[in-house]
Amino acid sequence: MTGAAELDLTDREILRLIQRDSSLSLAAIATEVGLTPTPCWKRIRRMEAAGVITARVALLDPARVGLPLSVFVALETGDHSAGWIDAFARTVSTMPEVVECWRMGGDVDYLLRVVVQDMPAYDAFYRRLTGAVPGLRNVTSRFAMERVKATTALPI
Repeated sequence: MTGAAELDLTDREILRLIQRDSSLSLAAIATEVGLTPTPCWKRIRRMEAAGVITARVALLDPARVGLPLSVFVALETGDHSAGWIDAFARTVSTMPEVVECWRMGGDVDYLLRVVVQDMPAYDAFYRRLTGAVPGLRNVTSRFAMERVKATTALPI
C-alpha cells in the first residue's frame, strides 16, 4: 500500500470510524462497515503494516491536565546545513513542551506548538530553547487566546 488510491471505500470508512473513536470494538467497526470481524481486522492490520494507521491514542484536554497555555513559536535560523537540521531535530525532540514541530517553507524556518502551565513556564522553556539551539536569528512567540477548532481527524 503506497498511496491513497489503494484505500477503497470500506478502508476509508474504517479510518473515519477509528479517527473519531479508536476505542470502538472490532465488532462495532465491522458491523458499521458491513463486514464480519475477521476481514475487518485484516484490513486494519494491513493499514497498520502499511503505515496508514500510525498509532491509536487518547486525546487529552490540555487545560484539564494543567497545560492551558498554547504558544506557537516561529523560528528563523541562519544555518540550513544538514548537521544543524539534525541537531535541531534532536534537541526539540527532547523537549516535552514541544508537541509539534514543523519545518516550513517561506519566511519562517520552523514552527513549534508548545504547551505549558503558565508564562513563567514558557519563559523557562524559551530560555532553554534559545540556549540549546545555536544560530537562531529570530524567535517569535504567538500566544493562543482561544482554540476555535481542534481535530486530529483527517478529511478522508
